[in-house]
Amino acid sequence: MTSLTLTQSTLHVRPLSGHIGAEIEGIDLANLNHETFAELKSLFLQYQVVILRNQALTRDQHIALGKRFGDLHVHPMAKGPEGYPEIFPIEADANSSNDPKAIRGGKRAVNGGHWHSDVSCDVEPPLGSLLYLRDVPEYGGDTLFSSGYAAYEALSPALQSLLEGLTAVHSGEATYRLHYGNQTAADRSQFGFKNGADYPEAVHPVVRTHPETGRKSLFVNRGFTREIVELSHTESQALLEFLYRHQETPEFTVRLNWTPNSLAIWDNRCTQHRAIFDYSGQARRGERVTVKGDRPYFSETAGVVEWGLVG
Repeated sequence: MTSLTLTQSTLHVRPLSGHIGAEIEGIDLANLNHETFAELKSLFLQYQVVILRNQALTRDQHIALGKRFGDLHVHPMAKGPEGYPEIFPIEADANSSNDPKAIRGGKRAVNGGHWHSDVSCDVEPPLGSLLYLRDVPEYGGDTLFSSGYAAYEALSPALQSLLEGLTAVHSGEATYRLHYGNQTAADRSQFGFKNGADYPEAVHPVVRTHPETGRKSLFVNRGFTREIVELSHTESQALLEFLYRHQETPEFTVRLNWTPNSLAIWDNRCTQHRAIFDYSGQARRGERVTVKGDRPYFSETAGVVEWGLVG
């Protein structure tokens, strides 16, 4: 565990795996000064996903924390609580399922029960997400995260070169039709989102450059990526399946265990995740705040940030 001494407190940072994830102690997110937030932001960029336990946050404090990372995203499908359009409710209980047939039969879809990067089908996908879980199962309900950095860097130079010239279509239609009963996307124009389609769809580079760290990351996921533009259908599906399986390699992942009143912050630009539904009959409840991002791009010449913090 690494300790960082700040003006008013000492942060303890415990890396959770070889490539991704850290647990941070010594921060009260409800009373976060500028210096401590700067350290938190740095750790978020370095570890890609961080978790902070035993936090007492009101809804307004949760939103305020999200806004320190940037303007907030509004989901195209999920409706937030009255007066809080930027809140994405998370709820699973005995009436929930991850099985498509059961969902079509009336069960509530489990949030995030497949590998995905949050709303990557938006033209400007989210920068990051802050999930605060108040109620968690007695056992089960972990979340898997995968590092797009580690997955990309493990590929051969020849395959890296091929992928760097490709783009892929990301579409919300299949996932959102299933999860929201054929309901179409909400009009988000008042929040700065362009509308005009029933479901969000965008074309993004298969390899994207992180705008803050300069590192390259794979940017395709099972939840939203539909096809690679430059390839035939057969080639596209074969290559995407390889990339999905490659990113799910255990060595590139971390399994995040939740406790009540924990908040996790993850970087959607270089990670994907999957909520594990292995707690049927138990409840898992909380709320997510999501931060707006920018349009993904690939740059061959971007400089890579060298981190001074070592786990």
